[in-house]
Amino acid sequence: MESTQKKSGDSRVNKGDRTKQIFAFVSMAGFAGSAIFGIVSLFGSGLSSQHQQKPVAAAVSQESLLAAQERGYETVLRREPQNLTALEGLANVRLGMNNKLGAIEPLEQLVKLNPDRADYKVLLGQAKGKK
Repeated sequence: MESTQKKSGDSRVNKGDRTKQIFAFVSMAGFAGSAIFGIVSLFGSGLSSQHQQKPVAAAVSQESLLAAQERGYETVLRREPQNLTALEGLANVRLGMNNKLGAIEPLEQLVKLNPDRADYKVLLGQAKGKK
């Protein structure tokens, strides 16, 4: 009799475990399906809008970044007119903005402060249109 009760008790535990396993599997499958659907729709909408808006946003952000850097270097140079880092940064930013005329002044100052630096002289010559 005891062995009969034990067997029927084991079968109940197995049925309960099996129900829990099925429920866990269905839950995981539902979660995975929802996650995959969300990721696919996220990337799908991101890719379609990325091709239309990214070039304009990149150009605007690049120009605004360079303009902000230029203002920052100018601010430093108002306080420290011979700051080599700010002079070099200002010259590079202006050259990056294709403002060769604007790059001449900081480059001339760099050449004046560092007459032994050939790279400053070369950049100054390029900004002035000389080879």
